[in-house]
Amino acid sequence: MGKKRYNWKARNVSDIEIDNTETKKIPLDIEHRKDNYDNCNALVLPNKKRYTKNKEKKISVTRILSKKRRKQLEKIVEKKQKKLQRSTLLEELAKVQAPQEELKKYVSLTAVQTKGLKRHFRELNVPITETLINPIDECEINNTESGLNAIKGGKRKRLSILNDEKQEFSKSDLNTVGFDYNLYQESSENESECSSNECENKNDLEYKQKKSEMDIMNEKNLIEEDEKKKSHKKNINLEEIKSIENEHEKTLPDVQSKVKISQNIIAVNKTTKTPAVYVTLNRKAEIQAARLKLPVVADEQVIVETINENSVVIITGETGSGKTTQVPQFLYEAGYAKNKLIGITEPRRVAAMSMSKRVAEEMNLTEKEVSYLIRFEGNVTPETKIKFMTDGVLLKEIQSDFLLTKYSVIILDEAHERSVYTDILIGLLSRIVPLRNKRKNPLKLIIMSATLCVEEFVKNSKLFKVKPPVITVESRQFPVTIHFNRRTSDDYVTDALRKAIKIHTRLPEGGILIFLTGQQEVNSVVRKLRKAFPFKKGKTNLLEAKVEESKGINASDRNEENSENDFDDKEAIKRNKQQHKKQFFNLPRIDLDNYSIMPTDDTHEDVVDIGHEDGEGNIDEDESEDDDAFLLRGLSNIQPLWVLPLYSLLPSYKQAKVFERPPENCRLCVVSTNVAETSLTIPNIKYVIDCGRCKMRMYDKVTGVSTYNICYISKAAANQRAGRSGRTAAGHCYRLYSSAVFNDQFAQFSMSEIQRKPIDDLVLQMKVMNINKVVNFPFPTAPDPLQLRIAETRLLTLGALEQFSFYKEGAFNAKVTPLGRSIAAFPVAPRYGKMLALSYQHNLLQYTICMVAALSVQEVLIEGFNMEGKLKNKWLQTRRIWAGIGNSLLLGDPMVLIKAIGATEYAGFKGKLIPFCEENGLRHKAIVEIKKLRQQLTNEINLNVPNINLIIDPSMSPPTDMQAKLLRQILLAGMADQVARKVLSEEIEDQDKAKWKYAYKTVEMEDPVFMHSSCVLRKTSPEWVVYQEIYETNKLYMRGVTAIEPEWLPKFAPTLCTLSEPLIEPSPRYDLHSGKVLCHITGTFGRAGWQLPMIEIEYPMNIEGVKWFARFFLEGEVCPKLKRFVPILLSTPGSVNKSWAKLLPRTEAITKTLLSEGVMSKCKLIEVWDKNKTFLLFAYQKWLPESTHSEMASLWPPI
Repeated sequence: MGKKRYNWKARNVSDIEIDNTETKKIPLDIEHRKDNYDNCNALVLPNKKRYTKNKEKKISVTRILSKKRRKQLEKIVEKKQKKLQRSTLLEELAKVQAPQEELKKYVSLTAVQTKGLKRHFRELNVPITETLINPIDECEINNTESGLNAIKGGKRKRLSILNDEKQEFSKSDLNTVGFDYNLYQESSENESECSSNECENKNDLEYKQKKSEMDIMNEKNLIEEDEKKKSHKKNINLEEIKSIENEHEKTLPDVQSKVKISQNIIAVNKTTKTPAVYVTLNRKAEIQAARLKLPVVADEQVIVETINENSVVIITGETGSGKTTQVPQFLYEAGYAKNKLIGITEPRRVAAMSMSKRVAEEMNLTEKEVSYLIRFEGNVTPETKIKFMTDGVLLKEIQSDFLLTKYSVIILDEAHERSVYTDILIGLLSRIVPLRNKRKNPLKLIIMSATLCVEEFVKNSKLFKVKPPVITVESRQFPVTIHFNRRTSDDYVTDALRKAIKIHTRLPEGGILIFLTGQQEVNSVVRKLRKAFPFKKGKTNLLEAKVEESKGINASDRNEENSENDFDDKEAIKRNKQQHKKQFFNLPRIDLDNYSIMPTDDTHEDVVDIGHEDGEGNIDEDESEDDDAFLLRGLSNIQPLWVLPLYSLLPSYKQAKVFERPPENCRLCVVSTNVAETSLTIPNIKYVIDCGRCKMRMYDKVTGVSTYNICYISKAAANQRAGRSGRTAAGHCYRLYSSAVFNDQFAQFSMSEIQRKPIDDLVLQMKVMNINKVVNFPFPTAPDPLQLRIAETRLLTLGALEQFSFYKEGAFNAKVTPLGRSIAAFPVAPRYGKMLALSYQHNLLQYTICMVAALSVQEVLIEGFNMEGKLKNKWLQTRRIWAGIGNSLLLGDPMVLIKAIGATEYAGFKGKLIPFCEENGLRHKAIVEIKKLRQQLTNEINLNVPNINLIIDPSMSPPTDMQAKLLRQILLAGMADQVARKVLSEEIEDQDKAKWKYAYKTVEMEDPVFMHSSCVLRKTSPEWVVYQEIYETNKLYMRGVTAIEPEWLPKFAPTLCTLSEPLIEPSPRYDLHSGKVLCHITGTFGRAGWQLPMIEIEYPMNIEGVKWFARFFLEGEVCPKLKRFVPILLSTPGSVNKSWAKLLPRTEAITKTLLSEGVMSKCKLIEVWDKNKTFLLFAYQKWLPESTHSEMASLWPPI
């Protein structure tokens, strides 16, 4: 064998498998014979030898691939990769694929100019003149002539079987002869099978044999065979067709499911086909003509088909493309409003009302079919088909009807504004839509936006498991020229005013839209522009016409001279000065005797206001002093300017003026806040002046302090503002900031509202809808966990939520209480909802409704910052009279609001509401809003509380002194976390006395807060107060201040109080009026540990409290009939409270008996006696001699 194989069995390491089956059969029972067991193993030996098996280890040797085999496998892998990438290839091809109708119109490049017309007609033996009169029909030629087929016979037969219909031949061009469309199509599909030379040879051969009779017969025979084989179509192998269909279905995305895989393959349609629905509308001709100009109308078919095939669709497009007005009409015509409603949400009430009116006008329907519903009003009827509403209204509907069964489509408009309610609706509807689909009652969700950050929706798998398709609508946008300032000035109001004056004096016709930050700035610029360019009815600007006539300038020359491209700030100032100098020579003679001595309304004050810029901000250094004076001097001779303000607090009838046409020979100028940014489209705007800033209300997440900060807008908002100038013609946008600031300091998108405001009401509403884990809710942009924690803490303080017994830090799992459900039923903030829920006693509901409605509306009382001294003092004096004295005065600002609302109700009843508001410094729009909210709250309470019959009384009497005290307690119950304490003089250090003088300190902040000058409690300055909110200007100020008593805090804010044990001195006492045991305690309030005075409260429910109640029961305080038995008691009643009381059986008996039923008051004792007459009898008999037991039994219960 050789040395290599020597002793190979011994050297081979193998596993041995031992068979122990025989050994296991031997029973072993050694325990009972331990004494006789001699450690011998004879008892456990088997009678046969065990078997063993050797197991050899088989080592598998991996074969090394050869180069040839490796290349073969790599080619296989490469083919699989290409197959997997087929879907991407089909997607790219689908993007550039032309429609089939368009392809039929094209002509093959290989067939162009291959033969001339003369040769073509000569071969056909047809005169040229006859052909020009009667054009050749290619279909007729094809009927008489045969053509060669480049596809092999087997494949040609199979494709002819699969195709149900023959392809129609397109008409050929006279310049293209010799080739038909079908042959071009087949040759192009089999491009890889034949080279270009071969194809040319085949085409030539085909032309030469066209008139051959043999080919004609062959073609006829082939057609007959094809027709015969059509009857055998049912025997086709459908599995092959299905496999082709499934393969392509996997590769194609859902959005491009309409793309045909191949024209020669017919896929088997498994889905049930439904007939198309079209509801006709009788639109007016001018409306239809205007609709056809909107960009979104061109995409109607794509939009409707995408909505039909997908549950969620996102539509983006610039403002002005017609999304808001046209998409509901598309869906109405598609039949979505036949049995259900089409719901559209808007973030603003103005937009909901105006869009409802516009859509009804376009569809030629009444307000019964196209309606709106906002917070306080609406015109919804049972016949409504399209319903516009605010997002808060839809959220309220979800609470009562979670699946929104009345709706077939929900459209969320203006989603880019990212309001709190819109974000919540997107999260809720992302779960409602699948639920409706499971129940075979589908709901469509459409998210529309102008500048939507699509990634937050498309790529958010937590929100939408299937990526929704995105349809981008091209905007009807004319070119807009953007002009940046070289320098960004802080005085943007002055810059905006100057820019508007230059545009109006130098540029052609076109509306001007000025974006500013707030109401005060808007009114200031409106006032100055109206004075600079006054509008007088019935008078034309004759002086300007004379000046132009004297210069020899006609209208066309002037328009050419004042074109937008030549507009320059420096040149405009110089031209204005030159015109001003020349006008002095053309002024008519004026008789000064015809004018009064008193000066007329002049713009001198306005010139002073806007002419205080420093030298750096001026455009021309040589003209730095009097630029503004020259701009405003002599402006009365220029075309009048129709200046209109626009902001959210403006009354609706004044807001509607911006949509009306300006008077003749006037230029429209709208001065607006960011309301006009996206929600409304103002017609005929050509010039936009963008200050680049907006006023945003910011809240501190912990303290809740609100501040109005003027900050830069986002780049998306800036583009929206610029787009307003390109709706009707080419426009210009003048940005009052530099391009460097735009690029470096402007964010891409605005912060969502849910991240910058308190979300207490939001969390409560979601808890009521059984969404306990709010942190897991699919928000488009999730709020900060700190916001959720603070919101839950506030709701726990109000008693609207309660923690589970197994509470874990950061769990966010508090559940709603019955009080919380009552609070959530009211359309106000949770703290105001608690006030309403607690006021159903002492006849306080009408006052609480009035107070809550007034506190829920912002800026009811007009602050007299810009008013004259006399008027401001008059308003303050009126408000102090409304405050009254005693508890009415301590009620503070809410009492002023209650009496103001009562006075306005009476004035409105007399028909003098508007004059009364103007005379007493009340905002009329706020008063109207309060009245609507009062009516809504009254109806809500009448529905929930039976037989209450609450009404709004125009002659409501003011609350009495006792009622005012109860209202103070109700305010404390709702604002328990907003308590402030006056800083005493002895607590202030010497260096801080100026800072802390008249200051208050709150629970959450270290900084001092103050009462505003308009607060009626400022002179009284009570020590403890509650406030509605804190806002910051130069200092921190409290608004809505009410005085409270510190003794009320343990009762109305127990979660914020840390109380001591009941004091021994003074000792507890029994209150005959309430039938309870009272004790005295001390404690602290809040995290700062403010010391509370000694307070008398009800004794807490514990063993010590039961002992005190037993003592007063034995003394006869609870039941006076037992007083005559006190002298014969076996022990003194005071022994119950001794430390050795447990040693006495009679003491333990009466204590345990009372504790078993939780009796610590007379009312509870009587309630137990109603159920058990002998309760406490045997325990009390132990305290009496046996001789009195029978008498006591006959007397029991001693009521």
